[in-house]
Amino acid sequence: MSFLIRLVSHTADEREIVRASRIEKPQISVGRAGGSDVHLTDLAVLPYHVCIERLSGRTLSVRAVGTLGFRVDGKPVMRAEIDADTGAELRLGAHRITITAGDGDEIVLSVQRVEALSEATIERDEQRAFSLAGKLPGRRLTAWGLLLAILVGFLAVPIISYASRPAIDTRNIHTVKGDAPWSSGPLSRAHHALEGKCESCHEKAFVSVRDSACQTCHTRIHDHASAPRIAMARAEPGLGGKLLDRVAAAFGKPPAGACVDCHSEHEGAGPMQPTAQAFCTDCHGSLRERLADTALGDAADFGTAHPQFRPAVMKGGADFAYPLPRFERVSLDARPNEEGALKFPHDVHLAKAGGVARMARRSGQGDALVCADCHRTSADGVRFEPVEMERDCQSCHSLALETIGGTVRTLRHGDPAQVTADLTAYYRSTPPARPAQLEGAVRRRPGLYAQGQVYAAYFGEVSRRPARADDAVRAVFSPGGACYDCHIVAPPGANGKTGWQIAPVHQPMRYMMKGWFDHRAHSTQTCESCHAAPASKRSGDLLLPGIATCRTCHGGEKARAPVPSSCALCHSYHAAQGAPWSPSGRVAGRTDEGG
Repeated sequence: MSFLIRLVSHTADEREIVRASRIEKPQISVGRAGGSDVHLTDLAVLPYHVCIERLSGRTLSVRAVGTLGFRVDGKPVMRAEIDADTGAELRLGAHRITITAGDGDEIVLSVQRVEALSEATIERDEQRAFSLAGKLPGRRLTAWGLLLAILVGFLAVPIISYASRPAIDTRNIHTVKGDAPWSSGPLSRAHHALEGKCESCHEKAFVSVRDSACQTCHTRIHDHASAPRIAMARAEPGLGGKLLDRVAAAFGKPPAGACVDCHSEHEGAGPMQPTAQAFCTDCHGSLRERLADTALGDAADFGTAHPQFRPAVMKGGADFAYPLPRFERVSLDARPNEEGALKFPHDVHLAKAGGVARMARRSGQGDALVCADCHRTSADGVRFEPVEMERDCQSCHSLALETIGGTVRTLRHGDPAQVTADLTAYYRSTPPARPAQLEGAVRRRPGLYAQGQVYAAYFGEVSRRPARADDAVRAVFSPGGACYDCHIVAPPGANGKTGWQIAPVHQPMRYMMKGWFDHRAHSTQTCESCHAAPASKRSGDLLLPGIATCRTCHGGEKARAPVPSSCALCHSYHAAQGAPWSPSGRVAGRTDEGG
């Protein structure tokens, strides 16, 4: 009364391994529990799934212990009687138990997992018979072969091509073969002509691009400052920074301050990427700590840590002794005034009502004057051209003297000596042909055009018309005269001069000499949103917006502002003293000639 338990398993090459054990008792248990007689490691089997009991002779009783049944020859049951001489097949989860008769009265139970049964073996045999797997090399050989192909195609070929190129290639026709996979991306638009000519910048294999390679083409690049001063201004790196610098130096990267620190290539075929803010703030964020003599304020982030703007304000513009004005950088916090030589009230000219507005309507310029009626953008759209009398002012401020045969004769603007000569010639005849029209019409004019008001010189009373040349000359250069109302005038004898003098007018086109501003990028804004011209009563008001106005749209590089702005948006690293401040070559917040 014994059971022979045969546990059957298979190796990878389908060899059968049998572990047999004999149990001498009339009843055995089969399940997942460690204490069962036949232990099946299968989660689909209960701890004690079935009980196999010997009845009489070779007849067995098989019954389910729990609620899960089992299969006998494919039929699900909860209990069954099996004749060992006939044999049967039990199915419990992923295991199959075959019951057969052994020697004498011995009962044989052969246990094996379904995955190792003959159906799976047959399927694998069919795959081998009808596929090329048996004809191909093994996985290990294939892996080594692919590795060798990669080394040859992507490493050996470029190295051999590079090493075998001629030492002197005057026609620049030699290119390294097979180096395209080494590139991390296409070159920017500025360097597109160098696409495929890696050796133009990478002069030595496995060495980073050096400044000498950049300066081969960029010969007019200005230094940001002297090398010793930059070294003093640069913050000392911490322990981690020093470690990174040593690792970079070991792999051929140039020291700090090289061109490649700022100008990153292979980032895409569009404009070159702007410089990261950290490149500038490493020095300028705490510059005063290392350079006590610097006049620059610390700037770490435009939105949170940036000094107030310091425009170049004109000083001494009305000084007759110095025809060229001086410029002084003054913070806008000090509310500076510009000492120019022009008298101009913006509020009068931009008023929505009054004489100026009526003149604008009569001349077809709209209901009132606007900024664009006098201020015209430069050809590149970046700045505004100086205002010209003949083009922008004369339609209202006429210098007409007389009409001859349908042609209007005017006084020469900007030339006091010529004005004196024209008026003297006009009054040379005695009496003159007709009174000078410079003093206006006969009828009275209202408001600002009445006698003694701003525009009385053009529409004065008949009684004020001069009868002699010297009176006419004196009138035009005196209060209420055509020249005096807009310009600073000096009488004869002042400053050692014999004739009447007009202080030279200077109209700066640029105030932010250390930064860049492009009006084109702000075309969606109105002039009044940044410049408080409608409330300005005199030309000396510096109508420049402060940093708070700019911060309504612009924030730091990583700010959640409408326009995140890094340092490179407004400043150029290579700006030179007196550089031609033009937008030539300007891309992505940079300029070639300076910002």
